[in-house]
Amino acid sequence: DNMLEPSTKMPWFKGWMVERKEGKAEGKCLIEALDAILPPARPTDKALRLPLQDVYKIGGIGTVPVGRVETGVLKPGTIVVFAPANITTEVKSVEMHHEALQEAVPGDNVGFNVKNVSVKELRRGYVAGDSKSNPPKGAADFTAQVIVLNHPGQISNGYTPVLDCHTAHIACKFAEIKEKVDRRTGKSTEDNPKSIKSGDAAIVILVPSKPLCVESFQ
Repeated sequence: DNMLEPSTKMPWFKGWMVERKEGKAEGKCLIEALDAILPPARPTDKALRLPLQDVYKIGGIGTVPVGRVETGVLKPGTIVVFAPANITTEVKSVEMHHEALQEAVPGDNVGFNVKNVSVKELRRGYVAGDSKSNPPKGAADFTAQVIVLNHPGQISNGYTPVLDCHTAHIACKFAEIKEKVDRRTGKSTEDNPKSIKSGDAAIVILVPSKPLCVESFQ
């Protein structure tokens, strides 16, 4: 009832209404509510970031990295750099679902053909960016907010879990637990704790065991 058209069995339901700066929307059915959802703005104005999901060698074409555009725009002819390996090359073509694209925008899962780079040089977890406009770089260390959900013992400096960051899968060492924080408010509750345990949240300096491309969330 009330999925596609108003139902006579639900006279108590007077409908829904939402007011926003784009205008007022109202209706009685689920389909109208779905139609009234505004698509999110795609971050095309930010620097290009495309984490690689896989790299293929395709006969007659060459090396084809595959991944989803997170921010920015990828076009044929762009000189891309792959971080953290710092390999620079030109994009010859961009395809999605076997169709050539003039540009790929955030949310697009694309394959793109690159010049003079072998499959062995690229791997899952690398991040492609525009070499001329705020290119991605590897991080020597980074500060993270960590919440321990379920861990049998105490976690102290030196603990090295495997981190899944975008498509990268790399062990990172807890170099320094800077402070414990309240999970809800984010306010500091203890500086330089010796250890943290299940249920704790903390600000930690992490050091990747291999080069890792990671950036602050903006």
